[in-house]
Amino acid sequence: MAQVTVEAVPPHVAEGANVLLLVHNLPETLQVFSWYKGENVDEKKEIVKFVKPGETYKRGPAYSGRVKIYLNGSLLLLNVAQKDAVPYMLHMNMGNLDARNASVKFHVHPLLPKPSITSNNSNPMEGEDSVAFTCEPETENTSYLWSRNGQSLSEGDRLKLSEDNRTLTLLSVVRNDTGDYECETRNPVSTSRSYPFHLEITYGPDVPIISPSNTYFRSRTNLSLSCHSAALPPALYSWFVNGELVSSSQELFIPNITTNNSGSYTCLIHYFVTGLNKTRVKNIEVLEPVTTPSIRATKSEVKERDSVHLTCDFNSSDSTIAFRWFHNGKGMEFTDRVFLIQNRILSIAHARKEDSGVYQCEIYNAVSSKRSDPFQLNIRPFLTIYWSSPTKPEVTVEAVPPHVDEGKSVVLLVHDMPEKVHTFFWYKGKHISEKNEIARFPKSGSNSEPGPAYTGREKIYQSGSLVFRNVTKEDEGAYLLRMKTENLEFVAHVHIHVNHK
Repeated sequence: MAQVTVEAVPPHVAEGANVLLLVHNLPETLQVFSWYKGENVDEKKEIVKFVKPGETYKRGPAYSGRVKIYLNGSLLLLNVAQKDAVPYMLHMNMGNLDARNASVKFHVHPLLPKPSITSNNSNPMEGEDSVAFTCEPETENTSYLWSRNGQSLSEGDRLKLSEDNRTLTLLSVVRNDTGDYECETRNPVSTSRSYPFHLEITYGPDVPIISPSNTYFRSRTNLSLSCHSAALPPALYSWFVNGELVSSSQELFIPNITTNNSGSYTCLIHYFVTGLNKTRVKNIEVLEPVTTPSIRATKSEVKERDSVHLTCDFNSSDSTIAFRWFHNGKGMEFTDRVFLIQNRILSIAHARKEDSGVYQCEIYNAVSSKRSDPFQLNIRPFLTIYWSSPTKPEVTVEAVPPHVDEGKSVVLLVHDMPEKVHTFFWYKGKHISEKNEIARFPKSGSNSEPGPAYTGREKIYQSGSLVFRNVTKEDEGAYLLRMKTENLEFVAHVHIHVNHK
């Protein structure tokens, strides 16, 4: 005979629900069986007795009116309460003094109420405060789960949970802790979720960011700047131009700007919550668009082996202007023979046939660019001519610019230096004097040799030209270029004029 067993369906029951004590393998020959509350045969705890002949049942002292008995021995308990969660026993009278018992137990749980969240800090400050959330109410045999913005939370470096998970603590809050927090309660028969609890972290202000990031702006356009700093609650914004308050808003707009609008732009953030101020400074330069340059040359036609200089002329005091040179439409590459002096002067020493062609210079700044009209340079073949007596070539020197501002550079540009010159010297003054020698340049080498009057601000090129950087009023005056060939020595003079700042 198979063993009789009893199963509670379900084993965990919500208060007010029904549970079936389901009997398995009840013998068909069984005539009488009884249900008891408890694990012993006790007349006082008998619920019901069932007699198969006639299918009659007799209520016992423990009968509650909330039970229903079935022919297969099963017992249905209706509307159960916590007090019903005790052992139940099926007692079977097999006859011939043979009796058997089968017991069962189930658990009754309350339906969980909707939880709520309480917090110990309603206005936490980033990096300074901690926040503890508690899920209310506290109930027995309950699991607690936490989420933020719909994502489950678990314990971490800054996130701590109490032993029963009912309290969630955020240590040293950061702005990313802002969001909607929910707690969920669970027991075997129900699940309930709280309404979202919104937490806002007070933070900032961060160092402001000014956009756009441009430093240079074109004149006769509108200047629109925006300042942003992450802060909660939002911070107050002010704009200063060269130290003067011009706006008390996040945006700054200046229409139709000119070069007079160049200067220092400061965005100041005031955070009233903490009294802190943060600033960001942006130096802005308003530039005029460049005008079309032109090429000025010592000659438009030169003989092979002669030298020629092309100067890129333009009308602007913009110190940010840069230069590009083009030969027959292609960007130029420079060598010891073809090189730039102060970028704006293209020097071609010992001209060759391939130097013929169309030249253009392009000037540009951060807001515009312009290219010159084409300049045609022709190189004539070299003809060997013999003179009966040596003659002195006519070498000239030009100061570019003729009047230079203090702190700027000036080029002493040499025109028509003969190829046969093997050494040249630069002197300060009108006369040749050893103590006034700035430097000498032996063409057999590639570097100049400084003299007693060298200041470190001079640079000499193979073409003979000399560049003075960062000129001062003391540099004003006459300069002499001395040149030597195998059997000739000759000089050229130039004067530098320096303007006061």
